[in-house]
Amino acid sequence: MDPVFLELWQDYWWLIFPLGAGVIGISSGIGKAWERNAKRRHRQRLEILQAKSAIKAASRPAVAPAASDATESHASQLAKLFATHDAVTARWLDYELDVAKLIAFPAMSDGRQPLTAAFLRAQRIADGLRPASPKARLTAEQLSEYRNAVVDYEVAFDVAERDARRLKDSSFTEAERKRLDTAKQLLSIAIDQAATPAERQVAYRRVREELDGLIALSDDAIEVLETQVALELAPGSGSASGSGPEKTDAATPASSTPAPSTPAPTTAAPSAAPPSTTPPPAPNADPWPVPARKAPAPGIRRDPAS
Repeated sequence: MDPVFLELWQDYWWLIFPLGAGVIGISSGIGKAWERNAKRRHRQRLEILQAKSAIKAASRPAVAPAASDATESHASQLAKLFATHDAVTARWLDYELDVAKLIAFPAMSDGRQPLTAAFLRAQRIADGLRPASPKARLTAEQLSEYRNAVVDYEVAFDVAERDARRLKDSSFTEAERKRLDTAKQLLSIAIDQAATPAERQVAYRRVREELDGLIALSDDAIEVLETQVALELAPGSGSASGSGPEKTDAATPASSTPAPSTPAPTTAAPSAAPPSTTPPPAPNADPWPVPARKAPAPGIRRDPAS
């Protein structure tokens, strides 16, 4: 061995450690670079495979769905849209036909309110685009147009309802609000089953008078209100009219009993018209049967012969 090399080795033997560390670092960097390149090549292969599969799928002829499945899906979509459409209409009719709600939230029937007017426009559009039945044949554009109209209809109602509940009667003057309060109180009497028919009719007329010029009631709302105001006389009239004559006969002496000729139409001719509509021709006899509120005062006696 060369003595010069031995001398250098003896003096610089320690250089093997930094040189070894450098060689190790270089080899490690080369290995990491090769690993990164391998991962990148693998990712590129996967992307190429995915692109090829997408191209093959696009090149295949599209298989049309069965006609029955398309029709069933079309009908189910229309059925859901019809249900949503009818639900919004029912919520609106709760305000339109209920006079109490119209008094509490008058903006729902006021077309001058911007949100209410927008709702009414959306309602007209949705009603105009509604098919005759869920089995109607519509194109994809027509179905999409009707779907958008129903969505607009529902959203417009929600916005108008929230605004009406916020406003209440704030758009009226103090005098008009007093009239609304009076109409609300009279309405509770008009639909009260415990009130007499006369009281209910008077309250009903007063309600119409108080609301005149403030809230426009539709014909359907008036019809519903009149149905609520009208008494069901079929079950109650018999007991009321039966108890009246019994009390009158008990309180009236025997000499004040009407002549036997008065009830003759019912005993002699059962098929004749009711006594209340065809009274006896006698000028001095009272109509039969005599209602309890028409009975003579306790201190007055009538002579049947006169």
